[in-house]
Amino acid sequence: MEFHIRMMGATPDINTIEDALRVIDPAALADVDGSGLLRVAAMMDAAQLAASLSQAGYPVAAHQVTQLPSICCGGCSG
Repeated sequence: MEFHIRMMGATPDINTIEDALRVIDPAALADVDGSGLLRVAAMMDAAQLAASLSQAGYPVAAHQVTQLPSICCGGCSG
C-alpha cells in the first residue's frame, strides 16, 4: 500500500519512522519531500500506520492518512 501524510512542524526523521514501520512490515519504505509530505510504502492499513507513526514520536490520526490506489500490475506476482 502507498500512503501520503501531510506532516506539520519540523521535518521528521525518516530513519526513526522506518524503524517503527518495519516492526510491522520489514520491507517498509518512507521518504519526505520538501513540502512536508511523508510518503510511505508498506503492507499495513491506515490505522496501523498512524499507530506506528505515533509510537515513533509523530502523532498522526488515521483520518490524516491518505491511502493511494494500487498501481500494482501483478507482473512480479506480488
